[in-house]
Amino acid sequence: MNKVILMGRLTRDPEVRYSAGENSTAVARYTLAVDRRFRREGSDQTADFIGCVAFGRSAEFAEKYLRQGTKICVTGRIQTGSYTNRDGQKVYTTDVVVEDQEFAESKAASEGSAMMRQSQPAQAAPVPTPSQASSADGFMNIPDGIDEELPFN
Repeated sequence: MNKVILMGRLTRDPEVRYSAGENSTAVARYTLAVDRRFRREGSDQTADFIGCVAFGRSAEFAEKYLRQGTKICVTGRIQTGSYTNRDGQKVYTTDVVVEDQEFAESKAASEGSAMMRQSQPAQAAPVPTPSQASSADGFMNIPDGIDEELPFN
């Protein structure tokens, strides 16, 4: 089975091209910065940069809605290939072929995190504890120490 699930942010706007011919197809390429869970000893790298390629309607969606910094979740498969470059050297490629892509945060949260990254690029944003989490994601904060049941069946 060849199945990949990634969540990360676009490193730049998708690059979209259309295939030649009578039935031209959109092809979108973008790179996702996916945070690593653990940092390797002696390495400063905290993310992996994974190339993704989408075709057809998925590529058109990427062109229309995805922008640099957008957090998305991608489902797809790994595809490897190779080609010979202009210098005659063989180059090996690995891409994730996108089967499904969706937003991983609300537009307001995305815009808020983009503003945070622009205003403080050198500092990492502090991670809120569950009791401090804002309701910008659309979920209600539940205070600690509630003695009654939650209001739903």
